[in-house]
Amino acid sequence: MKRFFANPIMTLEYDWWWGKRVNDNVSVSSQENTRPIEEHLQMIPSELEIKLETEKMRKGKNKAEEDLDNLKTYYKKLCFSIRTTG
Repeated sequence: MKRFFANPIMTLEYDWWWGKRVNDNVSVSSQENTRPIEEHLQMIPSELEIKLETEKMRKGKNKAEEDLDNLKTYYKKLCFSIRTTG
């Protein structure tokens, strides 16, 4: 902030008044509504956690597809054995 000096010599009272005036205009944040940074960081999942979850989902999908393929194979074998014995 620039100050205009009409008189190059300022009194101590004026300097104190100017500093108080400037500082009174600055808003002070309320400490009762703030949370520590650790709580904010806990809410943000890390990229590693996201990658691990994606990998788990991919593995689960692969397992489900394998199980479905196995069921199809068993069903075909069952149908074939029913046809041959029936």
